[in-house]
Amino acid sequence: MDAHIETRIDILRQHLIDPEICIRCNTCEETCPIDAITHDGVNYVVNAQVCNGCMACVPPCPTGAIDNWRNVLRSEAYSVDDQFGWDALPAQNEEVNAPVEVPAQNDEAPVASDTVRGSTVAPWSAARPYVQLYTHKAPALATVVGNFRLTDAAASSDIRHIMLDFGALPFPVLEGQSIGILPPGTSTDGRAHHARQYSIASPRDGERPGYNNISLTVKRVQREDGKGVCSNYLCDLQKGDVVTVIGPFGNTFLMPNHPDSHLLMICTGTGSAPMRAMTEYRRRRRATGETGKLMLFFGARTRGELPYFGPLMSLPKDFIDTNLAFSRMPGEAKRYVQDVMRERANDVAQLLGDGNTHVYVCGLRGMEDGVMQALEFIARSHGLDWPTLWEQLRREGRLHLETY
Repeated sequence: MDAHIETRIDILRQHLIDPEICIRCNTCEETCPIDAITHDGVNYVVNAQVCNGCMACVPPCPTGAIDNWRNVLRSEAYSVDDQFGWDALPAQNEEVNAPVEVPAQNDEAPVASDTVRGSTVAPWSAARPYVQLYTHKAPALATVVGNFRLTDAAASSDIRHIMLDFGALPFPVLEGQSIGILPPGTSTDGRAHHARQYSIASPRDGERPGYNNISLTVKRVQREDGKGVCSNYLCDLQKGDVVTVIGPFGNTFLMPNHPDSHLLMICTGTGSAPMRAMTEYRRRRRATGETGKLMLFFGARTRGELPYFGPLMSLPKDFIDTNLAFSRMPGEAKRYVQDVMRERANDVAQLLGDGNTHVYVCGLRGMEDGVMQALEFIARSHGLDWPTLWEQLRREGRLHLETY
């Protein structure tokens, strides 16, 4: 008995991240409540000396790269430096592949609000997503069939609408999913560039209905530290170019399918991609008699830097309640999405109090706190029990956050 217990103590079920699947989106590091996850210019890794197996990082990962484990002797646990040097996960050493006692997880206990703010499950009526159909080792190839600038030529932000066609290759997607793009070439250390994640901006039946195509919303990033390799590659693509794609990814940030569901969408910049996909899907289905409401809060620096400004403003007012926030308009006070949400507090509160409302937030990480504070303020000021409502929204797959 004593020897058996000692063996269990000496063996560690070590948490690892698969570098072949990971798309370096930083979700795991942002989610980890104890800072056990870190990264360098190559890999995201888990510090075995810190990780307590709480599992908070597993559900939000869009690719499943985070959900990997190896049984190892505790004294021989893979170090952070070991993991930084990997191109693939090591094989399981069968000599130590013995049963490991894992702390029981209480599925009924709510995850702490400051650990995972949004839902880790999809809406109950969401369609079944396909994920990881194409990988680094077996990617898909898509042909560029369109590349259009969405922002004014004079605007500082070069944001593009890029259309990719997969021809006869199956590539099923849902609104809210993303793909990974593998840019050609290598980094300064000679390694192939890692995949970069982009949300899909088109509905499930394609940018062009009936065709096997998707669209992306991509902002050109130019930095002295070398970042922006993939965005520049995409923004410079010409019609006929061939792109290497992996994915699709994402099984929670999905839209509901029941006809009386309401969408409260809050985004900035290229965070509009999934909102456009959802809105366009609903627009194409208007004739079916769906009664769900759409309310959008969309922020940018100026009108000229707002993606899809023209098409957005031409949508019928009885179809979508659109609210724009501009933070750098000459002669005007700065207004952010959370400010406009407070201005429309009565209508937002009405949606929050409706059990058919699903909330989606997408954009820069810096917007998340302001949006969550605005939601809390609006709820409390209208007599809603925010802690209870927040937990209900998350548990029912009705509060989805995708910030970067």
